[in-house]
Amino acid sequence: MTRTLRLVCCAAALFVWTGASVASAPPEQIAELGRSLTPVGAERAGNRDGTIPAWTGGYTTVPPGYVIGAPRIDPFAGEKPLYSITAANLDRFADRLPEGQKALFARDPAYRIDVYSTHRTAALPTRIYDNIRVNAARAHAGAQGIAAGVDGAIGGVPFPIPRDGFEAIWNHLLAFWGVARAGHVSNYFIAADGRLERTNAYHERVEFPYYDPSASLGNFAGYSFKRREMSDGPPSLAGRGYLLWQPVDLARQPIQAWQYLPRERRVRRSPLLSYDTPTPDGAGIESFDDYYVYSGSPDRYEFRLLGKREMIVPYNNNGFHRKPVADVVGPGHLRNGALRYELHRVWVVEATLAAGKRHIVPKRRFYLDEDTWFAVYADAWDADGRLWKFSHGTMYLVPDLPAVVLGSHITYDLVGGGYVFAFAFNDEPVQYKHEAPQGDLVFSPEGLARETPD
Repeated sequence: MTRTLRLVCCAAALFVWTGASVASAPPEQIAELGRSLTPVGAERAGNRDGTIPAWTGGYTTVPPGYVIGAPRIDPFAGEKPLYSITAANLDRFADRLPEGQKALFARDPAYRIDVYSTHRTAALPTRIYDNIRVNAARAHAGAQGIAAGVDGAIGGVPFPIPRDGFEAIWNHLLAFWGVARAGHVSNYFIAADGRLERTNAYHERVEFPYYDPSASLGNFAGYSFKRREMSDGPPSLAGRGYLLWQPVDLARQPIQAWQYLPRERRVRRSPLLSYDTPTPDGAGIESFDDYYVYSGSPDRYEFRLLGKREMIVPYNNNGFHRKPVADVVGPGHLRNGALRYELHRVWVVEATLAAGKRHIVPKRRFYLDEDTWFAVYADAWDADGRLWKFSHGTMYLVPDLPAVVLGSHITYDLVGGGYVFAFAFNDEPVQYKHEAPQGDLVFSPEGLARETPD
């Protein structure tokens, strides 16, 4: 561990959040961004035994003639696993896996994780790196405290050197997906016996005003993302649409949502599409804040930063997304060998229910990739203290942005059986197409109305 990282970890351990509007990190730590720390705050050096390499700028090679949105190549397709984790050798790797992965081994002794060489492919546009450095000096809690929102940040993670769990989880919530994206994706439920059901097929468009190149603290309207979904199947959902605006600070703007239901033939304000409200296509497993492993507002929890760990996580899974959905799903879990796993460093953040708040998941533990800030894993316990749900992303390499994004996400019901494979684009000819911002033309109630079948 470098001296800088030790300082960061000590600051995180000693710091008690008061909700005061103070700068995120002292100048001597900010100065390490781009030196001993990467521009996003990860440890630049590799680990002691060389199994995690140093970060050298990420992977930004775009094949000649590539068309934005076409399925992306797997630059590591020729590699073979270094080793596999099975029930027989699980004890050797238990400290590098979340509780949810261990539960999958307990449920199916034939479950297997194939581990490959680590490639630190994460990269971001230079303007994002520049914004992160500025954010590090001025980002702070919003007017009603860090649980409600952040202020003083734009165009990059707000807290590259986090001092507590709230700062770390805000980095996940504000991690870089691009400026805007569009595509057709599907959600699936896979029953315990392997039966595959497509629960939703939809055209999704998402805009991230927080990352608009023209955004500044002076003109930013306060919404981190605006997401629109128009379903075309199955018949029970066909024609349904919804629009969600997610704020950076609940003290400044509320969460806003609208929906179009074909039987009503109009756009109207929607009930809360957030927190633990069940998703209509989540088979009773997913809530709205399970989406993308964790999304929405963090104000129902207290977040505690538990430190950093080396963990075996899904990563660089472009090859996974080039395989048909039917070839990667199976009974109980994704098929053995479908996902690529690598050893990476993660920040561990534990969430417990805040005083006076309610949620069907009173305890969660998140594992945030140090190079992107995305939560690659989440363990979730129910009110009886049972490990109930386990979620993970796929981590998808998009060198044409450049970025590594969360990709699809999978949520397992460890009590009832079955799992959800959400935001699946494996079978689509267009995959993760980033585009220019569309604004109110698309992301407004009027824009939603224009796209409805009527």
